[in-house]
Amino acid sequence: MAQALSLARLALGQVSPNPAVGALVVKDGEVVGQGYTQPPGSDHAEVVALKQAGERARGGALYVTLEPCCHYGRTPPCTQAIIASGITEVHLATLDANPLVLGRGKVELEAAGIKVSVGEREVEAKQVCEAYTKFITSGIPFVTAKFAISLDGKIATRSGDSKWISGERSREYVHGLRYTTDAVMVGVNTVLRDDPLLTARCCCGKGGKARKQPLRVIVDSAGRTPPGARLFGEPGTTLLALGSAVGPERKAAFTEAGAEILELPQEEDRVDLKRLMKVLGERGVTSVLVEGGGILLGSLFDGGLIDKVVSFVAPIIIGGEEAKTAVGGRGVAKVADSWRLEPVSVERFNGDVMVSGYVASGPGSGDSREA
Repeated sequence: MAQALSLARLALGQVSPNPAVGALVVKDGEVVGQGYTQPPGSDHAEVVALKQAGERARGGALYVTLEPCCHYGRTPPCTQAIIASGITEVHLATLDANPLVLGRGKVELEAAGIKVSVGEREVEAKQVCEAYTKFITSGIPFVTAKFAISLDGKIATRSGDSKWISGERSREYVHGLRYTTDAVMVGVNTVLRDDPLLTARCCCGKGGKARKQPLRVIVDSAGRTPPGARLFGEPGTTLLALGSAVGPERKAAFTEAGAEILELPQEEDRVDLKRLMKVLGERGVTSVLVEGGGILLGSLFDGGLIDKVVSFVAPIIIGGEEAKTAVGGRGVAKVADSWRLEPVSVERFNGDVMVSGYVASGPGSGDSREA
């Protein structure tokens, strides 16, 4: 199952809105077929592995990280392919949370006389498909907040300089996060301050860019993004989430620069972030990596829209009352009401320490708008 999970991770960010799944066919102690989910409309992991195994699958065992689908979508049910292959036992890491599947795939396999077991490395399997699970059960993306801070909690100096707080290895890891997510989101102030590219520069093809780039989402209620910003010239799609007050001439300039425009309702000059997440879900975006700035992250936390946090803490002190912090917004009045992460993992990247975890508690309601 460990090998199947490794295969599943290869599909992360590349197959949405389908889940990233890995599968192996084992016969007489030998792996005779393996595969992972292909882009939508193509074969699922189980079918890839079974095709590779061919007749050797008969009498063998299938290890798969997620319960096989049992309904018709863009492709036929994987359960039928498994039954037809002659597989005699199936090991599932976890069941599929999709209401169209949830346990039905297991039951169908058992009804065909196939022995099915569930639960091997289930925690890891659920982490691999965490974005898909939230998306398929709620219709909105799984949202991860990412930021790099100094030991005193700053994301930039008082002059706005932030290059670089985290080290090179940490930044390489972030490119991996971008590669395995559907969309990267920032607020307009981050664009104005850093003029970022927001591209994944790992698993690269020609030119040092990944073959598939995440959707770039800029939250900009007043249309302040410069049409000459570097990200407009990068591969992939840039989506500008604008407030309804932005004028037609400004929108035309963005369109000419190559941006896709999304006009959203706003209150007190701030974009409705809950509506934005709903629209992203409607276009099949299952995961969003939010990279700043503090206003956007604060609004998302205040609105209960953050699912996970990935924070890099660098061994430096910046100081300064005017220096920016990672999370703005309204925040909490009492420490007891703070957003708490659970479980938490800690990893070192040379001098940096990465702290990550899932938002387990906190206010969970409130303003969900961004300036």
